[in-house]
Amino acid sequence: MPVNQPSRPYALATRAVRTGQYQDLSDLHSEGLALTASYVFADAEDAAEQFAGRRPGHVYVRFGNPTTAAFEQRIAAMEGADGAVAVGSGMAAYTAVALGLLSAGDHVVLGDGMFGTTPRFFRAYMEKFGVRVSVADVRDLDQWRDAVRDETAMFVLETPTNPMMHVADVRALAALAAERDVVLLVDNTLCTPVLQNPLALGADLVVHSAAKYIDGQGRCGGGVVAGRADLLKPVSEVLRTAGPSPSAFNSWVFLKSLETLPIRMREHSRNATLLAEWLEGHPAVEEVHYTGLASHPQRALADSQQSGHGGLLAFTVRGGRREAWNVVDALSLVSVTTNIGDTKSMITHPATTTHGRMAPEEQARAGIGPNLLRLSVGLEDVEDLKADLDRALRAAGGRSR
Repeated sequence: MPVNQPSRPYALATRAVRTGQYQDLSDLHSEGLALTASYVFADAEDAAEQFAGRRPGHVYVRFGNPTTAAFEQRIAAMEGADGAVAVGSGMAAYTAVALGLLSAGDHVVLGDGMFGTTPRFFRAYMEKFGVRVSVADVRDLDQWRDAVRDETAMFVLETPTNPMMHVADVRALAALAAERDVVLLVDNTLCTPVLQNPLALGADLVVHSAAKYIDGQGRCGGGVVAGRADLLKPVSEVLRTAGPSPSAFNSWVFLKSLETLPIRMREHSRNATLLAEWLEGHPAVEEVHYTGLASHPQRALADSQQSGHGGLLAFTVRGGRREAWNVVDALSLVSVTTNIGDTKSMITHPATTTHGRMAPEEQARAGIGPNLLRLSVGLEDVEDLKADLDRALRAAGGRSR
């Protein structure tokens, strides 16, 4: 931010626009895009000091980039974190955290119902290297308490969960984690720092898939980890050694996108609330899962730790997989794709796409049934979305409203 200090702390919307704006004494008003693989040093001593970490600076593309550093500063400011580490994807964020903080013999408790690739990563890859994994329902604190072992090193959870919108009591889990000296990592992709601040609730780390709401237009892949400085240091060392680094261009896109994140999240939340309420009354819909509904069983908890409910919801149609696919196939406005957080509304059938690699019993435990659809509500006119969904639901056997 500019040199002159503010008279009071900046609000989140201001931090989203201004943090990290000036890098390397640049006088550019719009943040620059640093496309370079390496950096020039003043002399041999300067190179040695920077490589040893005794002098600040950028030494190689794998280690860092001025544009990426600005993105990291902005995310850290918005999350209220000591710092942040940007990586090449959301799953690269989990990889860097796991490699940096876990060792053979450690035990991790995962929140049930997370985005399907996350538990697959821990089970298919980290267990090969001696990290043991258990699962607990994010809604049941007793399950987490019972799952803790002497070797438990980390709790990993998503709240709300994708796509069933189950809510974890972050404060209670943070207290349990602190009591047992366990790192609490919260995936904040769905709410973003605009609607939820897990670190302020007691979490140690947050992760984001930046390809979702942070980008906001489905253009780039990326991820970021934010939190305590002592935990971020080994994560950044993984980046320096293994190299799951983000591209400078993607960091620049995310940096600019953050400027509009508060505005977009408010509109996503508004549209999703209106659409969820409408779907809840549709004769072809059995159930709607959205934390902003008065009928959501955890609405009070969500309101206590979220300032809004975001743009993601799920709903079940009457029938089975064929009826659900009929809805998808009959849509003309809503895009059929597996991303979320775009300005464009998107729909997918989780049981055969995002959560398709889960075992049937895992799908059943997570509530991923054959008639479930996930809808990422964009920024189109809500009446147009209602009309498109109504036509599709009628094509699946429902009646027009």
